[in-house]
Amino acid sequence: MKQLTFAKYRALISLFCGALTPLAFAPFDLWLLILITPGILYLLLQDLSPRRAAWISWCFGTGFFGTGVSWVYVSIHTYGNASVLLASIMTLAFAMGLALTFALQGWCYAKWLSPSRFSAAGFIGIWILFEWFRSWFLTGFPWLYLGYALIDSPFKFWAPLGGVWLLSLTVLCLSIGVIQLIKAHRTPRRIALAVLISLPCLALILPKDWTQSSGHIQQVDIVQANIPQQLKWDKNYLPEFLNMYSQITLRDTQASLVIWPETAIPSLLSSAKPYLSELLYRFDKDNRSLISGLPSIEADSEHPDGYRAHNSLAVLTGKTNIYHKQRLVPFGEYVPMETYLRGVIEFFNLPMSSFSLPAETQTTLRIGDMKIAAAICYEIAYPELVRQLSIHSDWILTVSNDTWFSHSLAPAQHLQIARMRALENGRWLVRSTNNGLTAIIDPYGDITAQAPAYQQAVLSGSIENRSGTTPYQKYGAAPVLLFSLLLLAACFIRRKKGNS
Repeated sequence: MKQLTFAKYRALISLFCGALTPLAFAPFDLWLLILITPGILYLLLQDLSPRRAAWISWCFGTGFFGTGVSWVYVSIHTYGNASVLLASIMTLAFAMGLALTFALQGWCYAKWLSPSRFSAAGFIGIWILFEWFRSWFLTGFPWLYLGYALIDSPFKFWAPLGGVWLLSLTVLCLSIGVIQLIKAHRTPRRIALAVLISLPCLALILPKDWTQSSGHIQQVDIVQANIPQQLKWDKNYLPEFLNMYSQITLRDTQASLVIWPETAIPSLLSSAKPYLSELLYRFDKDNRSLISGLPSIEADSEHPDGYRAHNSLAVLTGKTNIYHKQRLVPFGEYVPMETYLRGVIEFFNLPMSSFSLPAETQTTLRIGDMKIAAAICYEIAYPELVRQLSIHSDWILTVSNDTWFSHSLAPAQHLQIARMRALENGRWLVRSTNNGLTAIIDPYGDITAQAPAYQQAVLSGSIENRSGTTPYQKYGAAPVLLFSLLLLAACFIRRKKGNS
């Protein structure tokens, strides 16, 4: 009976710690918390069977995602028109499904890595590998990596060396290392652990400038029109919204480069051009550039529909060119198992939820000699995708329509992720959104200008073209993943020897 009661409390503690962990991320930014909760989960998993470890880890993951991605509810209920009960059930099911990655992580840890003298190393290694696993499995959900919480901490400058992955490793080494230091009985071991724990503090003396300014300063105006999501895709409002964008742009912008957000043009360009003709004519005449998000199509005889529909970002003046989104949001931009789900409830019929992946690899956008790494909405959360594009770019542009998530945690988390991409790649980053959070971010991940959220605004600022590469751009996640594999190997071998 006592063992059963303890097991129940262990699960509740795990659930509670998981639910607290997102407070370390934006908008709360209690980053010290991220150094505590992984260590608690590590303690909770000691001396458990694989099945019990999977259960405890799943509880942590359910709390973690239940709080951290609760913003999914807004899309399902407010814009998918699902009832409060149905939206709540679907949001909880989403969190519980994501938590299965934690369950598998816990099962693997207990099955092959614990108990062992090096079990702490195994716990750290397996966590990093599962963060990487989440970046690509079933198209990926690279959200709420531990390292994001350190964007405003003294440890942030590890990011240009190993990306958010290295910051996640830093979190785990500090969190688990302190626990091991407290548990250590021998002085030599304590000294070794103390040295290990102090290593992340080297971030204070790391180089800050891995990339260099090319000397070119680009003035930019970002239009935040604050279009209501419920009306955005209503064809009857198309003339009104495009005229609004045009009037704001002609009246309130002066920069040579103007940026509109994701799908600011909610129709094919051919349908929108009659309403944009004057604006585009004047921009061409004045040698100004306009970049906007919009849907587009391209012929493809091998596609079932005969064409591919894309969520795109295009330079609409001068020498036009276009970028098609490469990472689509499930249910928002495409419907998995569409044949069975389309039409079941309104949420599965959201506007523009039939996009396709591009047939060819996408490259940078160009305006004259300037090369821009583009990331549409959710794509900015993929560290390796942005890394590959930004190597050959002067700066990074990400556009989004976070109106889907209203006043939830999502816009702040999304901005925090964008800040990490700027820091990792040593590039200025411009973030253009429909209603916030629109911002300009420097190569150190700091916000230099930000528009007020949930209102119409034009954000004006300047950015620098940058050249050169950070270590992370050169080597990506590979060094951190290799180190994690070495931790796992050391733990596994030690456990084998201990059992023989």
